Amino acid sequence: MPEKMMKNTHRTPWIIDTTLRDGEQAPGVAFSREEKTEIAFLLADAGVNEIEIGYPAIGEEERISIRRIASMNLHARLTCWARSRIEDIRDAASCGTEALHISFPVSDLYLQLMQKDRSWLHRQLALLVTEAKKCFSFVSIGAQDATRAEPDALKSFFLDAEACGAQRVRIADTVGIATPTSVISSVKHLLSVLKTPIEFHAHNDIGMASANAFTALEAGCRAVSVSVTGLGERAGNAALEELAMALKLSGGYDSSIDTRKLSRLCSTVSKAAGRIIVDQKPVIGKSAFLHESGIHCAALLKNPLAYQPFLPAEVGRQSHELVIGKHSGSASLQHFFSSRGISISRNEAGSLLETVRKSAGEKKRTLSPDELEIIYRKHLQKH
Repeated sequence: MPEKMMKNTHRTPWIIDTTLRDGEQAPGVAFSREEKTEIAFLLADAGVNEIEIGYPAIGEEERISIRRIASMNLHARLTCWARSRIEDIRDAASCGTEALHISFPVSDLYLQLMQKDRSWLHRQLALLVTEAKKCFSFVSIGAQDATRAEPDALKSFFLDAEACGAQRVRIADTVGIATPTSVISSVKHLLSVLKTPIEFHAHNDIGMASANAFTALEAGCRAVSVSVTGLGERAGNAALEELAMALKLSGGYDSSIDTRKLSRLCSTVSKAAGRIIVDQKPVIGKSAFLHESGIHCAALLKNPLAYQPFLPAEVGRQSHELVIGKHSGSASLQHFFSSRGISISRNEAGSLLETVRKSAGEKKRTLSPDELEIIYRKHLQKH
């Protein structure tokens, strides 16, 4: 296919980050004003299109933080989040952001919990969108618990939002029950009647948030909301770093995200949230570029892409690491000792392997450089 034609097939997704809003709602997480400012700067610097920077109705301290970020003139759209209450819109209007997102209950369960009905929903939608458009240049409408709402009720709600002048509508998988198949079905159903761009907001309760966010774009959504490291309520949200790399590797998207800045961004958010990044976290976890298997390491020494989907530098990491343990092979041992100025033959490495593997198995971990040198010195004494 000619290059020009290939470029025309690429899509440009709109990436909305909600680390400072939904992410901070994770139990025990409380960002300081300075931390929020730094995170917002790093998000914009990494190329996020839109930042949901807070929930003004929480209180004056939250509004001060939002105003401070709004004054930074970041290269990203800044959005406040509001419930379906006129007071929330008025609080948001004092914060200086260009955009507002208003969340409405749409499932039968959520309407019952709020003691509201669908006629209230219709009236409140018209009232709040009209009010919001007086103060904000961009207004999006969210359907809370959309994935448990009746499909026709959800469609009717979004058609009302479109008629009222909403510039984007959000399918919120509030309790994280969606699957890629159900996302495709829901999005296709809505696209058949809506002209307004659709956003998908995923939660990770059954481990599918990032997959669902990617699938939503594949199905025709124009935007997705994510958070750094997937930080959020319960099991979290779709992870910015996971989605960004999935988009990059797919070859079908021109994402604005500079993936080289992901590691620093994730480390900053993790530290501010007081949440460790687990070793096996996709994309930015320590184990993402850590290798022990002899077969893998031998191939990686020839070509670093042999057992890695992308190079560490693509996400701001320095390099992959080969460690020595129970599953290591001769090539790994030769490489390790060579890095310490010790040249050993393949046969010598092979004769060391039994001791190395036994020691690692007994210790139930990889061996340290000092432990490996001790094994080597003892081997020399025997021979």
